[in-house]
Amino acid sequence: MRGGTSKCWLFNAVDVDPLVEEAGGLDAILTSAFGSGDPRQLDGVGGGSSTTSKAAIVRRSGESGIDVEYLFAQVAIGDRRVEWGSNCGNCATAIGLYALQSGLVPVDSTTTTVRMRNTNTGAILTAEIATPGGMIPTEGEAAVPGTSALGVPVSLTFTDLTSGATLLPTGSASDSIELGSSRHRGTMVVAGAPAALFDAADLGLTGAESNSEISEHVDILMALRQESSLRMGLSKPGDPVSHAIPKVGVVGPPRDYRTSAGIDVAGEDYDISVRMLSMLAPHPAIGLTSAVAVAAAATVAGGVVADNARVRWPGSLRLGTAAGVLDIDLTTSLDGVVEAVSLHRAARRIAAAELFVASPTVALAGSAR
Repeated sequence: MRGGTSKCWLFNAVDVDPLVEEAGGLDAILTSAFGSGDPRQLDGVGGGSSTTSKAAIVRRSGESGIDVEYLFAQVAIGDRRVEWGSNCGNCATAIGLYALQSGLVPVDSTTTTVRMRNTNTGAILTAEIATPGGMIPTEGEAAVPGTSALGVPVSLTFTDLTSGATLLPTGSASDSIELGSSRHRGTMVVAGAPAALFDAADLGLTGAESNSEISEHVDILMALRQESSLRMGLSKPGDPVSHAIPKVGVVGPPRDYRTSAGIDVAGEDYDISVRMLSMLAPHPAIGLTSAVAVAAAATVAGGVVADNARVRWPGSLRLGTAAGVLDIDLTTSLDGVVEAVSLHRAARRIAAAELFVASPTVALAGSAR
């Protein structure tokens, strides 16, 4: 499935669960299926980039009020490993349509709502898909920044954003990290995904640079990410470095810029500049969980995002990403706490496939759909 700007292989748990022990574990199945260990992922279905090396195991939920549960996997490319610590909103978009097309949820006569739980993080999401007359869509004309491909329109909402956690894991609206002779101010939040968002100006940036320019600052952003992980309680000194969480990026005030597709965007057409990393490289657009984190951080007075944002309309936020402008709708409580974040996405089924997994050889008959 394509969801937003990601490509995700979705496996039905009914097919995968019996194979896990036989194949040497879920990590072994996925790294073999994707061809990981080779930067081109030549011997599998991975696309050699973080946005095309994603998977999810999907199952019906037995929990009241939840239709499906999914376990998200960010499959490494050059290494044979899988990171399980995060969620992916783009893949959740695809899962909403997958659940409908696969018969995991009943079809409504007007709009079908799919209630999902991400079992990695406990996050609850809802996907709304128009099904007039009970017809299940297969194609659509919805577009999103970052790809010219069209798809079925899906409204994706993140709810219960800080359930079981605090929005500000360090207890501060703004934290300062010293690297060498430089200090970097950032806001660390847990909403959608754990994220550390730094002021672009402290790196000598505006936040509206091209991804090639952001690439020159990956090393310092990874150093900031590692320190943020410690401060947020996501890791301890000496732990193996995770490349999935926290998400890390820079923000700056809106200004005129040119997207990676060569389209000019005026500063007055969005509210804040955002550039994020994904698995050691600049994200071509922005992950939806990162977008949710930015939206939540925008409500934190005295934080880096709030200080840089110029919000024109209450209840909305427009992110200027390398791929274009992403519109977000926010629902807040009377005291200004973000309760829900909604994004408008697109999804399409690409294939129903039979994958043959090497070492040991296991055929996932009909399982990748």
